[in-house]
Amino acid sequence: MATKAEAPDAGIQKPGKPKPGVLKPGDKAPSFKLATDSGGSVASSSLKGQPYVLYFYPKDDTTGCTKEAIGFSEAKRKFDALGVAVIGVSKDSTASHDKFKAKHKLKLTLGSDPDTALAQAYGVWMEKSLYGRKYMGMDRSTFLVDAKGVIREIWRKVKVPGHVEAVLTAAKAL
Repeated sequence: MATKAEAPDAGIQKPGKPKPGVLKPGDKAPSFKLATDSGGSVASSSLKGQPYVLYFYPKDDTTGCTKEAIGFSEAKRKFDALGVAVIGVSKDSTASHDKFKAKHKLKLTLGSDPDTALAQAYGVWMEKSLYGRKYMGMDRSTFLVDAKGVIREIWRKVKVPGHVEAVLTAAKAL
């Protein structure tokens, strides 16, 4: 199932808009509907009235992404106690997400954004560079959205150690 905006005017921006760094705390979070692991789906409309964490990561089963996913998975009960949903998003397929979850016994929802529409709307699909080679990729970023659909905190260029704890602390302040 491909990633689709709920409707043309549902908040998903056209590719390239907004540019990285444009979204800021206090902005309305872009709307979304994503296919998820286990054949499910998640939509911003289904999260109305509930705060959520949307964390974008480059690729299933890579070192940093695995550590981050395990960290969020281990903290799931704490987020649940606060009523905060946690959703990981990458370009990977739902089949890849299923394997990733099973291999690492992850307890969180993983959304698939194969056409990068949601990543572009959040400004996290960008040009990257590795060993002088330029390519397009997902910037590791996290967004904390309140129950009214307003972005409260943004972490860009995330470093995994200590990140889950920082997000949990911010979620407690909602």
